Amino acid sequence: MNWITNYVRPRINSIFSRREMPDNLWTKCDECGSMLFHREVADNLGVCSNCGHHMNITPRARFTALFDGGLFSEVEVPEPVHDPLQFRDQKKYPDRMRAAQKGTGEKEAMLVASGEIGRTPVVCAAQDFSFMAGSMGMYVGNAIIKAAQEAKRLKRPLILFSAAGGARMQEGILSLMQMPRTTVAVQMLKEAGLPYIVVLTHPTTGGVTASYAMLGDVQIAEPNALICFAGPRVIEQTIREKLPEGFQRAEYLLEHGMLDRVTDRRQMREELITITRMLTKQPPAVHGDLPPPASLDTTPEPDATE
Repeated sequence: MNWITNYVRPRINSIFSRREMPDNLWTKCDECGSMLFHREVADNLGVCSNCGHHMNITPRARFTALFDGGLFSEVEVPEPVHDPLQFRDQKKYPDRMRAAQKGTGEKEAMLVASGEIGRTPVVCAAQDFSFMAGSMGMYVGNAIIKAAQEAKRLKRPLILFSAAGGARMQEGILSLMQMPRTTVAVQMLKEAGLPYIVVLTHPTTGGVTASYAMLGDVQIAEPNALICFAGPRVIEQTIREKLPEGFQRAEYLLEHGMLDRVTDRRQMREELITITRMLTKQPPAVHGDLPPPASLDTTPEPDATE
């Protein structure tokens, strides 16, 4: 037995060999290129601690940070017809759906939930840009309608977080039909006298911007979010002119009257608590170390006129 080969050399290699590091421990900021530790990013709600860039976060992570105690109740959304056009480009539509579901762990591009923020009962809907670019298909249309119906049933404000690349091309005209459907759902809320608040995140584009994303009673955006129907590059190529600096970004739209507020994600919860309590004519929230809600009661609240 050669003890140098069998014992000494493996021992030396184990001491000086490079340790493998998991790939998901660090996140690179798209804006400034800083390498951020994954726990730091999670604790900062996906905001770069170096430059303040707002990264995309999932609806589930957003709701956990938004609702009291991170507790919320998911609202079941009716399932639409799967692959109604038998669409295929480089891949079949069902194959793309399965890949998106596997990559995100979610059923579709929108999550609907109910719960409390600052002891204020609300219904929330949020798009997941990581699921096929948050594209608006029949499921997203169903989700917004269901969220509006749930808000009306429970007599609660509806808060919607938009993040989309537009309509879902694999569903063709059926995707575009979600624009009038969701507009009718928003009108139903207005007729019921319930607040509808929209938080536009990066990016919100296409048919989403031309429908439910711009119909809120209050329009809030995250910093530097791209909000548009057609992108800046398309517009420049069409009109053959150089666009202003920051064109179609949240701050530019705020200056030109299309938004009410631009709010940092880390202050968004307090902002929404204040606005929802004002719009529902409730007293200001009491800040303190309150315990989390004991349960998620979805019983409709009694009508004040009864």
